[in-house]
Amino acid sequence: MSDIITAAVAALSEKITGGFDGSAKFTLNGEGSIVIDSDGVRAGDDDTDVTLSADADVFQSILEGDLNPTTAFMTGKLAVDGDMGVAMKLGSVLS
Repeated sequence: MSDIITAAVAALSEKITGGFDGSAKFTLNGEGSIVIDSDGVRAGDDDTDVTLSADADVFQSILEGDLNPTTAFMTGKLAVDGDMGVAMKLGSVLS
């Protein structure tokens, strides 16, 4: 597992406590994937309700609050495949 994925799991775990209603996967291009669900946050490539894909620097900007997830999606920096409702719910948790 890459250092970027390890750091991202730790950062997301701080933001998302008590699990997440639904399931989502962040795929960081060239690094790996992170799954968020009712069990918490972990590195993995499970099937989920929605998959969000971005470069590691875009993901980092979203986590740090420098980039709004909706803005990232609208500008093509974040791709969403699957349940848009779950993506919006996750976006509100990250904002």
